[in-house]
Amino acid sequence: MKPKLLAPESVAATCRPVGRWGFGFGRRFFLLLLIGVLWAIPAFWSTQFLLLMAGWDVCVVIAWVADLRRLPKAGKLRLERSWVGPASLNNPVDIVLVLQNYGQIQIQCRVLDDIPESLRKEPAVVTLKVMAGSSMTQSYPVRPLQRGDVQVGGAYLRYQSSAGFAERWARAELKQGIRVFPDLNEAKRQNIFLNRARQIELEKRLVRQRGMGREFESLREYREGDEFRNICWTATARRGKHVTRIYQVERSQAVWLVIDAGRLLRARVGELSKLDLAVNAGLSLAQIALYSGDRVGLLVYGRKIQQQVSLGRGLPHMRAILESLASAHEEAAEADHLQAAAFLLQLQKQRSLIIWITDLADTSMTPEVIESASQILSKHLLLFVVMAQTDLLSLAAKYPETAEEMYSVVAAQEVVQRREALLARVRDKGALTLEITPGKLTTTLVNQYLQIKERNLI
Repeated sequence: MKPKLLAPESVAATCRPVGRWGFGFGRRFFLLLLIGVLWAIPAFWSTQFLLLMAGWDVCVVIAWVADLRRLPKAGKLRLERSWVGPASLNNPVDIVLVLQNYGQIQIQCRVLDDIPESLRKEPAVVTLKVMAGSSMTQSYPVRPLQRGDVQVGGAYLRYQSSAGFAERWARAELKQGIRVFPDLNEAKRQNIFLNRARQIELEKRLVRQRGMGREFESLREYREGDEFRNICWTATARRGKHVTRIYQVERSQAVWLVIDAGRLLRARVGELSKLDLAVNAGLSLAQIALYSGDRVGLLVYGRKIQQQVSLGRGLPHMRAILESLASAHEEAAEADHLQAAAFLLQLQKQRSLIIWITDLADTSMTPEVIESASQILSKHLLLFVVMAQTDLLSLAAKYPETAEEMYSVVAAQEVVQRREALLARVRDKGALTLEITPGKLTTTLVNQYLQIKERNLI
């Protein structure tokens, strides 16, 4: 997937005046007026200096009018905004502004681009010096901290001539909606896993392990030692002798990514939420799985199903997964895990690998997600992934120095033990369970998926 294809489209607009008049006074105008006030000092001795002050002020005003008439009107300027690359979570990207001056004189322009705070905390202000009949380019960086659709506003311009007496105000309507994708650079950093996935796929093509899988390959005559359940009775009836089905290890398996978007995933880990990290891991995992030849589906849920992408493969399917992951958002309420499990079981009838990324609530009752995971295990291989609470683990490992700290440490240890017991319950029923610190989520998850592929567990 080429990054340039994911970049927002360029937008351009001819400027128009701002305000009722669309012009103002430059710094040099006020400076010269202030100098003219100095003539009032000798006016205490002679009133003729008042006439000199008035004449000075008139000259300054005439210079301002002349400078204003020389300045190109707003319609003589055209501004374009373009993106160097795609807007992806927590990755810097440059925005390029190109100002075209169709006027007759050189201008100095100060451009304020209306960029939301989720893309850039400081105001986006650039200064351009544009010759007559030419254009000038300037760029500034942004770093998105929020996924999904973001609205970018227009741009405001204030420009003067080299004289600096007058200035004009203009606005360029560059409003556009952009989509901030998950961390694309993190997916690129998984090249070592891509090479490993390729090696696994090549080995499976070279070593066709007959009889070990569930994918039909061919028919042959029955031989001593073949299992009776593999006999194809329709072919036996046609040929008049026993015929056996030959199977091979599946090369195109179904992999579902299930991501919890409920309140527990709203917790922040630095500048990002747990859901952001889960989405980044899901994107990397989808890329590896599709590269390995598997069909990948996606399910993001909260109180209701937020995003659902059916099983598929190929570049267009990867783009659909990317768009859905970008639109996943956190919810304030607890996610409905039972509904998500029922929806998935109805959607996927055949055995598949379910990779479920969630978290466990700190409650004395059995979390609903544990019961939901047990339902999945009846038909599918489940990789149950829980995002660890690093602050809780640190507190549980701390040596208490006071009585108050002792109570806090003991409480944290009880919570940690309870989480381990809940994961053990799911593990005893046949699931693969992982409790991963958020910072290592992507690497650990992708590595576990490749181990499942190597061991033919699906």
